[in-house]
Amino acid sequence: MAAVADCFGRDVDRSLERIDSIVTRARSRGARLVVLPESAVGGYLYEPKVPGMIDLVGPVPALERDGPHVERLRRIAGETVVCVGYTEAALGGGVYSSAICLSGDGVLGHHRKVHIPPAERGVFLSGGDFEAFDTPVGRLGMLLCYDKVFPEAARKLSLDGAEIIASMAAWPACREANTRRLGRDLQTRHFNVLDQARAVENQVVWVSANQVGKLGRLRFPGQAKVVSPDGNVLATTRSRRGVAVANVDTQAVLNTERTRISHLGDRRPQAYAALG
Repeated sequence: MAAVADCFGRDVDRSLERIDSIVTRARSRGARLVVLPESAVGGYLYEPKVPGMIDLVGPVPALERDGPHVERLRRIAGETVVCVGYTEAALGGGVYSSAICLSGDGVLGHHRKVHIPPAERGVFLSGGDFEAFDTPVGRLGMLLCYDKVFPEAARKLSLDGAEIIASMAAWPACREANTRRLGRDLQTRHFNVLDQARAVENQVVWVSANQVGKLGRLRFPGQAKVVSPDGNVLATTRSRRGVAVANVDTQAVLNTERTRISHLGDRRPQAYAALG
């Protein structure tokens, strides 16, 4: 399994060329699943609250759900399962931050980000659900960035049978309290803690991708990683651009963890019934 930390610009063709190169290299290292960041096809949105930002980076391309980029991604994926984020044009206007999972055989799954953080409100529309789906590497679910802050999101996927969760992000370092070393950054710490906590809570293989580098005043800390169901980080890029690859026997690690103790099996839903 491969988790990607990289930066992607506004040019869709260049994004796809970069994705092709990344997937090809990851496949040569044995990866059967490659997870790329949120907004990897066409780049992350500008910050609407920063004057002049749109002039600096240009508007983000809004792509059709079944547009030509999907066919090109299918050809890039080939025998590999690829999860990748893009900005999706909504019927009737507006855009979603979306993710697609596909292989050479076609589209396997689709997700629209449900939880919209303050900096993106008024730009992205909200999706409406979390659903797992079957793939050649196992039953898989997808989350986008802020989605992973909410434990209900990953739990919904695990209750739907997800064995692997692909968490794709354009998660920046802290805007208010900048630190020169990203390893000491508050938002970087939150990003890493959540990756491990969600893997442990749901006893799933967690594959986390993130943007890296700078966009205007935003800094993205990377930290792409593969986490086992016991919370162990098997591979990570840390703050650098790169691909974290880990050899994981999904069924074996799930059987080991879920047989020893079952977090899903030991739930008491009646005690949570009052939760909205």
